[in-house]
Amino acid sequence: MAKRIFLFAALPLFVIALCKGQTTTPKPFGPVPSENQLRWQKMEYYAFLHFSINTFTDQEWGSGGDDATTFNPDSLDCRQWARVCKQAGMKGIILTAKHHSGFCLWPSKYTDYSVKSSPWKNGKGDIVRELADACKEYGLKLGIYLSPWDRNYAGYGRPEYITYFRNQLTELLTQYGDIFEIWFDGANGGSGYYGGANETRKIDRTTYYDWKNTYKLIRKLQPNIVIWNDGGERGDLRWVGTEAGYVGETNWSKLDSTGEVTWNMLHSGLENGNAWVAGEVNTSIRPGWFYHTYEDGRVKPLPQMLDLYYNSFGRNGTLLLNFPINRHGLIHGNDEKVSAQLAAAVKEAFAVNLAASATAKASNVRGHEKNYSASNAIDQNQDTYWATDDSVTAASFTLNFGKPVAFNRFLAQEYIRLGQRVKNFTVEALSGGEWKLLAKETTIGYKRILRFPTITASQLRFTITAAKACPLITNIGVYNAPLILTPPTITRKKAGDITISGPEKEAVIYYTLNGSTPTNKSAKYTAPVSSTGKAKVRAVAYDLLAHKYSTATTEQFDITHTNWKIVGTSDENAANIIDGNPNSAWHQHNKYPQDIVIDLSNTENLAGFRYLPEQNGNAGVITNYEFFVSQDGVQWQLADKGEFSNISNNPVWQVKNFSTVHARYVKLRAINNTQNNDDAGYAEIDVITN
Repeated sequence: MAKRIFLFAALPLFVIALCKGQTTTPKPFGPVPSENQLRWQKMEYYAFLHFSINTFTDQEWGSGGDDATTFNPDSLDCRQWARVCKQAGMKGIILTAKHHSGFCLWPSKYTDYSVKSSPWKNGKGDIVRELADACKEYGLKLGIYLSPWDRNYAGYGRPEYITYFRNQLTELLTQYGDIFEIWFDGANGGSGYYGGANETRKIDRTTYYDWKNTYKLIRKLQPNIVIWNDGGERGDLRWVGTEAGYVGETNWSKLDSTGEVTWNMLHSGLENGNAWVAGEVNTSIRPGWFYHTYEDGRVKPLPQMLDLYYNSFGRNGTLLLNFPINRHGLIHGNDEKVSAQLAAAVKEAFAVNLAASATAKASNVRGHEKNYSASNAIDQNQDTYWATDDSVTAASFTLNFGKPVAFNRFLAQEYIRLGQRVKNFTVEALSGGEWKLLAKETTIGYKRILRFPTITASQLRFTITAAKACPLITNIGVYNAPLILTPPTITRKKAGDITISGPEKEAVIYYTLNGSTPTNKSAKYTAPVSSTGKAKVRAVAYDLLAHKYSTATTEQFDITHTNWKIVGTSDENAANIIDGNPNSAWHQHNKYPQDIVIDLSNTENLAGFRYLPEQNGNAGVITNYEFFVSQDGVQWQLADKGEFSNISNNPVWQVKNFSTVHARYVKLRAINNTQNNDDAGYAEIDVITN
């Protein structure tokens, strides 16, 4: 007997492992994130702050020629910025230290086009310093946006600018403490002031900045930084191809280290990419990136903000949400209110994790060992995980709640330190004695959150149907989030009829026409409301059972289009641009410039115009324009000209104001478009009267 024991003890270790099952630690699969990328991913949610001369000139992109004395906030308070961001649940702030205009929010010693030439603090201020101090006080990380394109600098487009650019980088990365992220915009080259040259300069953004050596400088100065770059050389993070606030439902945190990157790769990553390049979702809390008074009533409402939440870091990304700083130097109260509402709604939705009190069982556990058991996925410890044997790339995980419970959210996280693996999965619920499919999805990555109609069930089954290697799941969550009412949609037809609609059938809509806040004592919407002139319409949805209101929707309408006519074309579809329906459109297919002429039927006091590009694509989106007015449709006066900045990535209403003129006819001339072809597309054109 003793001899047999001796012989068993002498067996090779790998034979013992085969008898027991696999117990070795899983090996990394494919590219894995660096420590810098892991720290960044865990931040999940942080702020963008856009502030510059543009704020005071009502522009999205400054040309570089605006006087520095224009910049003069009267109540600037970086501590208020930090407080609002902290209250919103954010982990950091990225400041636009220099946008395309070239104006610097710090007193750079390499240019006078900065705060040192402004009246603010008599030229002695430094906004980057004040924000760095505020971030430290509130426990937030600081990031820097430095536009590679400089429309002010005389040497832009020439070799000497690269020295200037790196000198400014060095200032920003050495004077303000730790910087968690550096952000380089993809807009590079075009028309600009350029020291008074007032010309167009083109560069090759992939070679001009010598990104390879610029990156070496950045990593030397800030070893713990991550680099975001949409301008050429691959950075640590990627743009997701849109500024609308979402990334693809399929989202791999990988790209190839070199080669062309298509929109699909930006949006969904690359399954077999050889470099870890995760997606960062950037969007603004308002339509624009810089502050405009006319957008005070167009802050994204809570339901839309929740969509941003679920469609960004609920899809394996991070959310970079912009606050436009207003002319006082503050985050506007409307923006603060909605961001705080989002934080409260998220806290309420994820307050109780039903998985934490359930029992977990998996169809396969690596080596049958406790170190990799199903319970690791519900222990609230992201350093432990459920793992399968190497040969198993499809497995199920079941939660038993012990009794029927209601839920409508499912959360899963992979242990991405060893790579991203899951390709496809399903979620089912045992309800009424049968398994019901709740979702059939693709990737997980760092975090995936699913929404579905509330269901009552005693068990939940999460099945990985395909993975690139043995799956490693570090966290599973199940939640029951409360209903958030969607604000109504308000539109006005050509003749003036106002239509208000909402998606929830159980909700009642109340409205006002004078801009006041509606309540359940206000007018109840039952049919289109007639209006003959200007109107400021506000509406809310009201849940009769829960006694809850949605946030209010506000739409401000100018004069009606009842008697307006499109002049100079026989195409009946041209009327789509004045019908009040943002989902109808009209295209012209002629060489630029292209004109649209509208007869307003009466002489009006015009103080501006609005243009909405087609909402179903990027065809014919106008970038540069001229706007003319006339009393007789023959003799024309130029009222305004310029560009619709950043309209390709943000195709929302473009608002342009000018000095009041009297006119009956207006003409919008399209100079060129985002695609440099012959198309011009319009969803709506409107005027602003004084």
